[in-house]
Amino acid sequence: MAEAGKLAPVRVTIEPSVDPSAYAFTHDIRVRFVETDAMGIVHHSNYLAYFEESRVAYLRHIGHPFTAWRDEGLESPVLESFVQYRQPLRFDDVLTVHVALAAVARASFQMAYLVAVGTAAHATGVTVHGCTTTEGRPTRLPAWLRKMAP
Repeated sequence: MAEAGKLAPVRVTIEPSVDPSAYAFTHDIRVRFVETDAMGIVHHSNYLAYFEESRVAYLRHIGHPFTAWRDEGLESPVLESFVQYRQPLRFDDVLTVHVALAAVARASFQMAYLVAVGTAAHATGVTVHGCTTTEGRPTRLPAWLRKMAP
């Protein structure tokens, strides 16, 4: 635990790839007008929402939706996030978010993301998640997730 006034150590340990074949899952999203700023460009904060929507779709796809996590008494809060913006997204772009489970530890895991329009990489990112009980106490990852470790 970090001392008061000092930051905890960075947990992101992976470099997300710009190669779409490095990702196990894809999810398409159309940029809505409300997600753009006065310059007509997607506001930077929306990338995290794209990651979350895609992560939820990925977990549903592999048969472990967030609702099942909660039924098991577990949560997976985001501990850290990282985004590298490469090219702007604009209203009505159809983007593909490529998603992969990138690292697994005893009580945390990392997801990697590539946001692309066609073959052009627009952003890469990582989210680091802890595993807690629904009461907020840290706990080990479920066995099925540990078995998926890359």
